Amino acid sequence: MQAVSGYATSPQTLSNRQSPDNQPAAQASTSAQVEKLSRTEAQRVKELEQIDQRVRAHEAAHLAAAGGLARGGASFSYTKGPDGKLYASGGEVSIDTSSERTPQATIQKMRRVRTAALAPADPSGQDRRVAAQASAKEAAAARELGGYNGLGQAAAIEPLARGQKVDVLA
Repeated sequence: MQAVSGYATSPQTLSNRQSPDNQPAAQASTSAQVEKLSRTEAQRVKELEQIDQRVRAHEAAHLAAAGGLARGGASFSYTKGPDGKLYASGGEVSIDTSSERTPQATIQKMRRVRTAALAPADPSGQDRRVAAQASAKEAAAARELGGYNGLGQAAAIEPLARGQKVDVLA
């Protein structure tokens, strides 16, 4: 099992991790609360709200693409803002990256793993590592089937649809 991750966390990050069902959601600050904050603090709250939205969207993209490969929901790390609220500042989704019983099933699964790892618009370094590991497992399974082309790619084991794009990581 591998974890695909979102954004790096700040030094003020709290270590609690919770699933989306049990999360301390960052709520939009009311104008009364923001007025009590200094200009710098209010700016930091807005920044934390934006980071929270990006992190949650990033992890949601992994979950949507992973389907049944995801093991549980997303886990988040939180940063406490100057308004006392918790904002998601990092996250991860655990994805089953184990090989299947047959090479063909492993190839299909690793394609799904790679798609899930690269699903966000801005894949992290960990996301790219998971995708590369999935590509390596896919290539190994293709070699078992005799369909490895020597370039690190599975050769036409399943025909590609016209115009379909394929990610190849070296």
